[in-house]
Amino acid sequence: MPEVTFRDFAGAVMTNDLPAAGRVLEALLGLEAGPAHGAAEYFQAQMAAQGQAFMMKAMGLRTAVTSGSDEQTRPLLIDCFGLAGDDLDGALAALRQRYAP
Repeated sequence: MPEVTFRDFAGAVMTNDLPAAGRVLEALLGLEAGPAHGAAEYFQAQMAAQGQAFMMKAMGLRTAVTSGSDEQTRPLLIDCFGLAGDDLDGALAALRQRYAP
């Protein structure tokens, strides 16, 4: 898969292509296919339920990730993607590696 970004993920969610959104999360967050698809579904459900407030939170993920702060990134991964346990820890590690300063 070519280099992907959160913009690719957002585009897939906006066009309701959850399989593609899941594949992007596999690459970005280092998740297995099942958890990645579940995270994409969770994101879409939260977006539908919370609207603009959720989108603002999701947009804050970029700032948190690029700042390198696990304290800011961890709660956003939970809120935006429903991640927990090993999936959450792995996603944090993948993002640290991808966006290391």
